[in-house]
Amino acid sequence: MGLPHIGRPTRPGRPSRLRRPGRPARRTAGGAAAGRGALTALVAALALVTGCQQQGGEGRHPSASSPRPTGTATTTGRPTPTTPRPTTTAPRPPASPTGLSAAPRTIPSVRDYTPQAGPGWRPGSGSRVVADPRGPLADEAALTARELGLRVSAGPARRGDLELALNPRQSGGGEAYVLTVRDGRARITGSADAGVFYGTRTVRQALRSGGRLPQGVIRDRPDRPQRGLNLDIARKYFPASWIEARLREMADLKLNQLGLHFSDDQAFRIQSSSHPEIVAPRHLTKREVRRIVSLARSLHITVIPEIDSPGHLGAVIRAHPSLQLRTGKGLAFRGAVDISNPAAARIVDDLMREFAPLFPGPYWHLGGDEYGALMSRNPEATYPALATAARLAYGPRGRIQDLATAWLNARAAVARELGKRPKAWNDGFYSGGVVAPDRGIEVEYWTGRESGARPPIEYLREGRTVVNLNDEYLYYVLGQPNNFRYPTGERIYEQWSPAVLRGTRPVPDATLTGPSRVPGARFAVWCDIPDAQTPAQVAHGIRLPLAALAQRLWDPGKPPLSWKEFTALSDRLTS
Repeated sequence: MGLPHIGRPTRPGRPSRLRRPGRPARRTAGGAAAGRGALTALVAALALVTGCQQQGGEGRHPSASSPRPTGTATTTGRPTPTTPRPTTTAPRPPASPTGLSAAPRTIPSVRDYTPQAGPGWRPGSGSRVVADPRGPLADEAALTARELGLRVSAGPARRGDLELALNPRQSGGGEAYVLTVRDGRARITGSADAGVFYGTRTVRQALRSGGRLPQGVIRDRPDRPQRGLNLDIARKYFPASWIEARLREMADLKLNQLGLHFSDDQAFRIQSSSHPEIVAPRHLTKREVRRIVSLARSLHITVIPEIDSPGHLGAVIRAHPSLQLRTGKGLAFRGAVDISNPAAARIVDDLMREFAPLFPGPYWHLGGDEYGALMSRNPEATYPALATAARLAYGPRGRIQDLATAWLNARAAVARELGKRPKAWNDGFYSGGVVAPDRGIEVEYWTGRESGARPPIEYLREGRTVVNLNDEYLYYVLGQPNNFRYPTGERIYEQWSPAVLRGTRPVPDATLTGPSRVPGARFAVWCDIPDAQTPAQVAHGIRLPLAALAQRLWDPGKPPLSWKEFTALSDRLTS
């Protein structure tokens, strides 16, 4: 999955001599002139082959055994392995019909490229990454320098360098960047550090896929602001190192969110001081979580925590059986707490307050899906105690859905108190009740399978923001239960778009599905049958779907490559 760090291609052999050794060339006046002309042509050709190196450099890369350059590049805290520089064996970018270089091959593809005549840029023996080593781009510079085997310099930039700079007046938003290649150097600018970082991802991929950055100007930006992966670590334990590897691969795809579902019926997977009794034996320590979050922040990825409630709380109920929801006949619905019991709310709020500082990003996911009482055909008849509590709280028209909505609204209020913007699954929003769902909770639309599930357009017409997690395309459910099938990157690449929120058809009103209303999507891994795949198999299985999702969220147009070309490019970038 994603884009592991660039490996060093094999070093080319020494070019053949122009003449055989031991046989001197016959020299005449005309022959000398011709020789000078040939030499001039040869120098020009070599300049095109070897690229623009720093003045005084020899145009050769160090061997695989050469020591890594030292300097300020080693002083940052980004725990990312070094990526050696590409060598002159890498192919050049394909030429356009005009004779100018084509856009670099990257995933996602760049959105706008203006070609110019010239040799382009690639790192040479004296190249540097130029940025203020104590400024806001110090981390971006150090990471890129490590990946390319260069050193960081405060500048000024010179021929052969890659320069990173902020330009607060640059348009396009904080994730946009401009990458300019001319005069033997490359320069990335953005209005914020995220945009500059994404520019470095383009540099990295372009060197891997084509050997150099083509001459010209790239202007690039994402179409959707939320782009990511949702990971269920509650049903299946994933080591911190595995999660960190996914973060690095996500960053190379310019994905910016990791949803972490760490509480469910099967287990609660993060160390807790407020309720240690609910934590599974195999879990992430808070130290490990801090390390994951720190790496994510350095890669411009937000980690979104999710404690799903009032359903999916089996791990809590095992330690606190008095919170279990039961039917009028005394039957238990797995994972569902009795929302009329204030003790259930207190435990969830305790956990939210404990974990909010651990996840400093702007979002908190409340869950809200598949609450057992409301999955019954006749909730009021099946759960008479809840029905009575609803009428006592909201009058004769009060129903169980009003209790559930009030629960969701109360957790949203806690999230805001903690400085978070709340999210919840679409089947946690009910219409027509006495209590209306909080207007500020962001809808994460995953399914139309549940009984009574409303179509996406209803949420959009209510003025809500809706994030796309369409289970038809974006749900990777281990073991493929309940008619789920492992999604393919090809289907996402060729059939899906952010407007396809449910099933296979886009929302009919295109005016409701722009970036401000459907801000993006996440690909979701759910571990319903946890032993169906190993972590390595999961990583392999989601690689191409994530790459396809990254393409469709970055560029709203038709993908420029066929699926066969796209998979070949992905293989090249991940080999």
